[in-house]
Amino acid sequence: METTHKQIVLGILAHVDSGKTTLSEAMLYRSGAIRKLGRVDHKDAFLDTDTLEKARGITIFSKQALLTAGNTDITLLDTPGHVDFSTETERTLQVLDYAVLVVSGTDGVQSHTETLWRLLRRYHVPTFVFVNKMDLPGKSREELLAQLNHRLGEGFVAFDVPQADRDEALALCDENLMDRMLDAGQLTNVDIIPAVARRHVFPCWFGSALRRTENDVLESVDALLDGIDRYTRPAPALDAFGAKVFKVSQDEQGTRLTWLRVTGGELKVKAQLSGEADGEPWEEKANQLRLYSGVKYTLAEAIGPGQVCAVTGLTKARPGEGLGAERDSDVPVLEPVLSYQVLLPEGADVHAALGKLHRLEEEEPQLHVVWNETLGEIHVQLMGEVQLEVLRSLLAERFGLNVEFGPGGILYKETITEPMEGVGHYEPLRHYAEVHVKLEPLPRGSGMQFAADCREEVLDKNWQRLVLTHLEEKQHLGVLTGAPLTDVKITLIAGRAHLKHTEGGDFRQATYRAVRQGLMLAKSQLLEPWYAFRLEVPVENLGRAMTDIQRMEGSFDPPESGEEAAVLTGFAPVATMRSYPMEVVGYTRGRGHLTLTLDGYRPCHNAAEIIEAVGYEPEHDLDNPADSVFCAHGAGFVVPWNQVRSHMHVDSGWGKSKSPEQETQSVPQRRTAAYRATLEEDAELLKIFERTYGPIKRDPLAAFRPVQKRERPDFDAQQWEILPEYLLVDGYNIIFAWDELNALAKDSLEAARHKLMDILCNYQGYQKCNLILVFDAYRVPGSPGSIEQYHNIHVVYTKEAETADMFIEHVTHEIGKGRRVRVATSDGMEQIIILGHGALRVSARMFHEEVQNVEKQIRKLVQGEA
Repeated sequence: METTHKQIVLGILAHVDSGKTTLSEAMLYRSGAIRKLGRVDHKDAFLDTDTLEKARGITIFSKQALLTAGNTDITLLDTPGHVDFSTETERTLQVLDYAVLVVSGTDGVQSHTETLWRLLRRYHVPTFVFVNKMDLPGKSREELLAQLNHRLGEGFVAFDVPQADRDEALALCDENLMDRMLDAGQLTNVDIIPAVARRHVFPCWFGSALRRTENDVLESVDALLDGIDRYTRPAPALDAFGAKVFKVSQDEQGTRLTWLRVTGGELKVKAQLSGEADGEPWEEKANQLRLYSGVKYTLAEAIGPGQVCAVTGLTKARPGEGLGAERDSDVPVLEPVLSYQVLLPEGADVHAALGKLHRLEEEEPQLHVVWNETLGEIHVQLMGEVQLEVLRSLLAERFGLNVEFGPGGILYKETITEPMEGVGHYEPLRHYAEVHVKLEPLPRGSGMQFAADCREEVLDKNWQRLVLTHLEEKQHLGVLTGAPLTDVKITLIAGRAHLKHTEGGDFRQATYRAVRQGLMLAKSQLLEPWYAFRLEVPVENLGRAMTDIQRMEGSFDPPESGEEAAVLTGFAPVATMRSYPMEVVGYTRGRGHLTLTLDGYRPCHNAAEIIEAVGYEPEHDLDNPADSVFCAHGAGFVVPWNQVRSHMHVDSGWGKSKSPEQETQSVPQRRTAAYRATLEEDAELLKIFERTYGPIKRDPLAAFRPVQKRERPDFDAQQWEILPEYLLVDGYNIIFAWDELNALAKDSLEAARHKLMDILCNYQGYQKCNLILVFDAYRVPGSPGSIEQYHNIHVVYTKEAETADMFIEHVTHEIGKGRRVRVATSDGMEQIIILGHGALRVSARMFHEEVQNVEKQIRKLVQGEA
C-alpha cells in the first residue's frame, strides 16, 4: 500500500528533569535535522537557547523544530516542564495533533505528570509515551506500565514487545481492535491508527534518550520516531482559512512574533488578517511568515494546514485567539495562585514600568498585571517563585529595569454552598431594567458558567443575550473578602425592559446588582489553592516530615519506605507549604526532594482568620453595589439589598414552592410533605396514563400467589429475598446527578461506583428494603450481564445491548404487580414507563435527601450507643 506524505504538529511534555529536552535533541539528531547531539547539562542544547534557560538548565519558553520521520514531516514543539511555566504548556496543547509524554523511569508517574495528563485529556490530544532513563536503576518496565495504567487510566500498551503480545494487549483497549483480532488474528497499522487518534490506545516505548557513550545508537528513540510515522494521521483541514494563535514573543531585534498554527485554507505572505482586541476590531498585514527550527528560520510565501509559523506585523493578536474560521480557545484551566507587589527603584516612572509589564503580559497572559490606583501600586500574579526570578531577569534584560518584589500573598477565591435567587433593578429617571438570576454551586474546578432559562414573552431574546454578555464580561467578586467568584452557575430566570426607556447600559447595571444581591443572601465559602506534593526524605527524617505536614493542615497517604528513603504523597494548602522546600533541604541536609503541583482550590483551612484580616465590607464596595435603584415621583431612590425583593416588578416564581407554613416545618415534616406531594402527583399522572393508554390490569391477589419463573437467565423474580419494599436504583443516573459522586466520577468512575454502593449498603441496612442497584454495561462487547451480591444489596450489570432503563422496566413489570416498588432515577421517560407498571418514582434529588436523612439517623444511633 502506498503511503502518502503527511504533516503533523507534535508536542513534547514532561515533569521537569524527566529528560524531555534530551529526547527532543535525540529525535532531531536521529532524524538528521541536526548533526551534533547537544545536552542540557552542557548548555549546548539545540532548543534551550535563552540565557535564562542555559543558566537554570530548564526549558522556560516553548520552542519549535522541524524534522522528518519516514513519510511524516513533524513540527516539534518542546514545552516547559517546570510547574511554574505550565500555562505556556497549556497554550501549546491547543495546537497539537499528537503529543509525546516523557516519564522518568527512575521516578515514575509524578504529581505534575498527572496534571499534564489531565490537560492532554481536556484538549483531546492523542498521546505517545516515552519512558526515559531505563538505563539507570529504578522500577522495571512491567511496574512502570502498571503504574501508568493505574495512575493515569487504561490504554497504555508497550509497543517495543513482540507483535503477538502487543496485539493481545491492544485488543483489550478498543472494541474495533477486538473485532479485528477475532477476524484476522493480528492487527495492522490501519487498525491501530484510529484507536490512537481516539485516545483509546497510548503506545509506550522504554529506553534512554541520552547517548552516554559513542557506541550508543539510541535504538529506543529510533523506535519512537518509527512509531510516530506509522501510527499518526494528519488532522482534517477546514476549506476556509483558519488559524489559532498560541504564543507571542519577540526576536533578538525586538520584533514582535505572533505564533500560530494554520488549521484550514492557506495563509499567504502580506495577507490581511483581522480579529478583535479589548472589544475593538483590528486588521493588520502578515509581513513575514517565519518557519523556525531552533533559533534559525526560513521565510515562506505561504503555509497550509498543519503548519506552524511565526508572523511579523501583527500587534493586536493574543494567545488563544482564533483567526478566520477558527474559534477562540476555551478559558485556560491553569491560573496563578500567588500575588507579589512590584517594588520599583527610587525615582522610577511607575506608569512607564506598568507599560513594560503589560508588554510582557502579552507574551504571558497568565502574568496578570494589576494596577491598584488607590494605593498607587503594581501587583503581578504568578504561578511560583521561579517564574518571579524569570520576570525579574526579563525586565532587566529587555528594559533595563531593576525591580524587587514584596512578600507574596495567596490568591483566594470564593464560591457559594446553596442555590439562591438574586434580583437587580435599575430605574433612575428615563432608564429601566430588571433582572432575576439563579445562583447555583458547581463541583470544584468547574469555574463560572452562564445560561438563560427565561421565556421570550417575559423578556425578549435580544435583552436575554445582552444580559448573558454582561454576565460573562465581568469578573464577579465574592462578599467575604472580595476575591473572585468561582464554581458557580448563574442562570437568567426573569427580567423586564421598558419599550421607551431601556438602554443597554441599564441591563448591565441591573445584572451586576442582581448577582451581587444573590451573593449577599447566599452562604459563601472561602477557597484557597492546594498543592499535590511528593516528598522524598531519608528514613530517619520520616517522622519529622509527617509531623510537618499535619502541622501545615495537609494530608498524606501511607508512606512508601525503602531501606534508605521514604516517600510521602498527599495534599496541603499553598499558604502553609510554599516555603517548605527550603525547610526540607535544611533538615535533610540536601538529601530530601519535594515536588509541588497545583491541585486546584479547596475550602480554606483558616477562613475566619483570613476574612478578619482582609476586613472586606461588601456593602461599602462602591464598584460592586448590591442595592437597587427605583423611581418614584419623578426621581430615583436607592433600596438596600435586603429590602429590594418587596419592590420588584417581576415575580420569577423561583422558590415559591414553599409556603410560609413549610418554612417553619422541621426537616422530617418537609420530607413527609414532599413525599405526599409526589404520591399525589403520581396519582394524577396515573390517571392521565390510563386515560391515554387504558387501565393498568393488576391482579389484587398476585402478591399471595407463586410467581412464575421467566426463562430469562439473568433475572428471576423468585431469586430476590421477600422484603416489604423493593427499591431499584439507576446507578449511573444517580452518580451524575449527585454533585459529590459526579465530581469523583471525573477522576475515577470505578471509585464513584464503589462509593455509591457503600452509601446504599448503609441505606439498606437502616431502611430494610430489597435494594437492587443497576449499572449499564450495554456497551461492553459480549457482556452476558451479571447479578452480584455486594454486602446486603444486589448489584446488576446489564448485558450487551441492554440499558439500565430496559432492565428496570422489565423488573418493575415482573415484581410491580403485587409488591411495593420504587425506582430512583431522574430520567423522565423512564419515570413514565415505571409509573405504567405500578411502581413509584423517586427523583435523584429526593433520593439524595432520603439518603442524607438516613445517614443522620445512623450517626445519632451510633453516638447514642457510644
